[in-house]
Amino acid sequence: MADAPPLPAPTTDRAAVFRRRLASSLVLWAAVVGALFAPHPVVAGTCFAGILMVLAGLGLWEFYGLVRQRGLECFRGWGMLAGWLLISSSFVYLSGLTGAPRLPAKANDFETGILVIFVLGLCLRQLVTRSSAGLLAISTTLFGLMYVPWLLNFIQKINFFPGVEGRWYLVYFLVVTKFSDTGAYVAGSLFGRHKMAPHISPGKTWEGFAGAVTFSVAASLALVHLAGARLAGMHAGHAVVLGLILAVGAVVGDLIESLFKREVGVKDSGRMFPGIGGILDLLDSILFNAPLMYLYLRHVLTRPG
Repeated sequence: MADAPPLPAPTTDRAAVFRRRLASSLVLWAAVVGALFAPHPVVAGTCFAGILMVLAGLGLWEFYGLVRQRGLECFRGWGMLAGWLLISSSFVYLSGLTGAPRLPAKANDFETGILVIFVLGLCLRQLVTRSSAGLLAISTTLFGLMYVPWLLNFIQKINFFPGVEGRWYLVYFLVVTKFSDTGAYVAGSLFGRHKMAPHISPGKTWEGFAGAVTFSVAASLALVHLAGARLAGMHAGHAVVLGLILAVGAVVGDLIESLFKREVGVKDSGRMFPGIGGILDLLDSILFNAPLMYLYLRHVLTRPG
């Protein structure tokens, strides 16, 4: 397989790029939070699920586009259909519309069932295709489903977590993660000297990483203090630990997406936001941190169900 082409030259006006990226992130996640706190539950649920389905669809479209740019096979239509099914069916189940118990273990079993059906369907799909790259197509399609909608689905599992005000934990998670992204950029731009992973992302520095940790922990402590009892089980110790976990997770998630783009030889995952990139460029840290937040909520802050 041919080596990936060289990356384009980086954008020089980093401050302008940062402002556009921050504005896009604020608009996107303000819409999610607005949906969560809408006064009518039907409106809130419909908007929340709709936004997640749009994000999953656009993210998968970009991911499979990167796969094809790399010259690899995938079943884009099948993967996107499965992603929408995963998000929508999980919403119906987790929101209680089916009347089924919403214990975390049962929610995980339900999600696993959807994934099993998808894997079996991929194998059947390969039987009717003329492509000889079946193993490759199945692998890339399945990884796209796991990387975008499956990781994104943990946002729903946080929001509908039983026994706590899940929407407040979701707000906490989104704010701390985005503060980590902001701290990494600000500190890296002002003080960045020592490269973290130049073979993956030349712009990432250890100073930026320190900024991510500092902003993340500070935001975590502030939110835990302001939210009080709404974040049941949280105290300063948890705030520091979660701030560290989400800071590291955000940086790693950004590096992982940079690795994908570097292999393809592109600077951005898409062109949806001029000067910024695609939806995956805005979701990278969220995708990696959502399961980390859910696991901490389930296994540390609450008893497993």
